[in-house]
Amino acid sequence: MYDSLVKPLLFRLDAEKAHHLVFDNLKRAYRLPGAAAVLRGLYDFQHPNLERDVLGLRFRNPVGLAAGFDKNAELTDELGALGFGFVEIGTVTPRPQPGNPVPRLFRLPQDKALVNRMGFNNLGAEAAATRLRQRRNQDLIIGGNIGKNKDTPNELAAHDYVACVEALHEVVDYFVVNVSSPNTPGLRQLQEREPLIQLLQQVQERNQALPAPRPLLLKIAPDLTDSQLDDILLIARETNLNGLVATNTTISRAGLSTPETQVAALGAGGLSGKPLRQRATEVIRYLSKGSRGQLPIIGVGGIFSAQDAREKLEAGAVLLQLYTGFIYEGPGLVRSINGELVK
Repeated sequence: MYDSLVKPLLFRLDAEKAHHLVFDNLKRAYRLPGAAAVLRGLYDFQHPNLERDVLGLRFRNPVGLAAGFDKNAELTDELGALGFGFVEIGTVTPRPQPGNPVPRLFRLPQDKALVNRMGFNNLGAEAAATRLRQRRNQDLIIGGNIGKNKDTPNELAAHDYVACVEALHEVVDYFVVNVSSPNTPGLRQLQEREPLIQLLQQVQERNQALPAPRPLLLKIAPDLTDSQLDDILLIARETNLNGLVATNTTISRAGLSTPETQVAALGAGGLSGKPLRQRATEVIRYLSKGSRGQLPIIGVGGIFSAQDAREKLEAGAVLLQLYTGFIYEGPGLVRSINGELVK
């Protein structure tokens, strides 16, 4: 039904308007008596063999929702009913910000891809924390993807990340430091060795000082070279990171089927979806081999099928995240992947 009816209707709308429409209708539907049970019956798939012990946490299945979809922690109960084993909210910044001007989200249907330059649009860390305190499903694992406000200079970036840790510490199960989005000016400069070490050390110091420190992960770009990935592994050890999320969106436009002029007309932004699948898998494999499998990796990028999911797991990922595949394939993708992983 999603492919034949729902998706064609949604894809007639502007991508961001369609996103908000799905949000609003899912919220309304979930409030109806018995709706949660119906959603779980349609999309949830549970089996003991799907459970994973990672990061000191118990995940009911390895398929999560990547950051960027539920930026403000508005749909965690609903997304849990759709079968996700965990949901990563954000990217959250300390203060609310509107993000970049619209339009800022675009589909490339020929490539099963998205281009976005959202710019960390969100309602701020305190608003997200309030919503998470009010959620019904307290058993669903929640990750907090954190970033800096656009107007915060890089030399003060650590203050923003620490502020997010302080605001969200009691309501999330793990943190992901996002310095790899291409949509905040200058942000990716924080991926360089010295700025990144200083940033992570300050965030980790504050995290460890809080009661029950949360696992701290770093989300990295697919555009890093092998030598930069080697640096990431060294930095992970030096700052006692608990894991990595590989990968974020790419600034590359190589190998697309969509006409070059059409792609260029969309402007800047991060590309996600099927074109990212191979590179994301390569990065996961390189990091897993370089860490001798000792550093947990959440694999994300171009997962559209159970076969894609297995590819990421065989490359060394221990958990998975969907975003663009969820948009193109619908909620049935979560159940399909989990069902095949049990087999």
